[in-house]
Amino acid sequence: MTDSPTEQPTSEEQPVELLTLADGLPPVIDTPAALAAYCAALAAGSGPVAIDAERASGYRYSNRAYLIQVKRTGAGIGLIDPIPLGDLTPLADAIGDTEWILHAATQDLPCLAEVGLRPVALFDTELAGRLLNYPRVGLATLVETLLERHLRKEHSAVDWSTRPLPEPWLEYAALDVEVLVELRDLLATQLEEAGKADWARQEFEHVRGFEPAVRVDAWRRTSGLHKVRGRRTLGAVRALWETRDQIARERDVTPGRLIPDAAIIAAATAMPTSRGALLGTSGFHGRGAARHAREWLAALQEAAELPENELPTRVTHGDGPPAPRTWADKDPVAARRLELARAAVSALAEEHAVPLENLLTPDTLRRVMWSPPATRDAVDLLEAVIDQLRGLGARSWQIGLTASALSRAVLDAEAAPAAARRKRQPRSSDPSSEGEAGSEDGSDGGSDGS
Repeated sequence: MTDSPTEQPTSEEQPVELLTLADGLPPVIDTPAALAAYCAALAAGSGPVAIDAERASGYRYSNRAYLIQVKRTGAGIGLIDPIPLGDLTPLADAIGDTEWILHAATQDLPCLAEVGLRPVALFDTELAGRLLNYPRVGLATLVETLLERHLRKEHSAVDWSTRPLPEPWLEYAALDVEVLVELRDLLATQLEEAGKADWARQEFEHVRGFEPAVRVDAWRRTSGLHKVRGRRTLGAVRALWETRDQIARERDVTPGRLIPDAAIIAAATAMPTSRGALLGTSGFHGRGAARHAREWLAALQEAAELPENELPTRVTHGDGPPAPRTWADKDPVAARRLELARAAVSALAEEHAVPLENLLTPDTLRRVMWSPPATRDAVDLLEAVIDQLRGLGARSWQIGLTASALSRAVLDAEAAPAAARRKRQPRSSDPSSEGEAGSEDGSDGGSDGS
């Protein structure tokens, strides 16, 4: 929240200095000759390379980079337009095996890989901030907290496919790499002091191989799908979603700019059969509503004619465990395992000052607790849990901190019901116990003979 124009900072709240470009705004590199000149300077520079990329999320279907920002000591900042250049092999060669510095690396690695840029080593400033347990790890926040500079973010949601790019946008983009080297060095020192440097190295290496997950049945993420009733209507949602996705891919526009999810739900529910009825459907609107009316109607007709056995079901069965809220009914012991494991991992996260989700992902925790190893020998179980965690992608530092706690949760969850059963059992094996076969007052419980 910003101060209003009439408010003045108190003596305790001095204004933070605005971050500016130390060497001014460089020209955009959009020719092979300009790229070659910058790459020569980059190769002659020293230290790690700060890298960032700007995409047109919210405007384009593709995830391509429309601007790549690079900075290295001795080379300055390069603002590279990959659209007219195409081949960025000279840039990849100039960087070589130099460490990359990125903020939130998983956002940019896929689009950089598309143009042939892949790191041999990297340092992720956002991930470093998470491991150090900073409550907010956005770039602007870390720059302000650690470097005491204010980083403007007013152009974060613009359409980077625009050409030519306005100068204020270019300045914003350049500032994203202006102090990444300085921020990286400070965070690296803090990681060493906290004893988390090796954790970070393992995490960075894991992130380096990141690839976006392929969504199965992505249409099921349609907003408002929970309102849909009936498999036929679900089929119509699927058909409309897939049609919209195909058109968006061909036109390279974000799907929601054709028709919003709400329009898909409205049309699937109404199932209109004519252009007039479709465009008259309450809630059916968007830039592509009328333009692609023929495609929407064809999708609806396809869904209407599908055989029952080809219609989608309401519930899908993935490869993972069921929703935790159902565990108590499906498998009470598993529910107890999950409860104990969550508490233990939460305590470990607090003890080591690291966010819970960075210590162990919720999905990994659920998978181990739903389907733990079969053995109940303590030593064998621990080894098996370690193998299971490793197979699920957990890093060595995470396994070292959590494997014992998860093994204990497995054993303790099964010990508790057994103990409860023993406690409830009558002591019939003890012949000296009072009232062995009778009531509390010693009677045999039968009739009184009257």
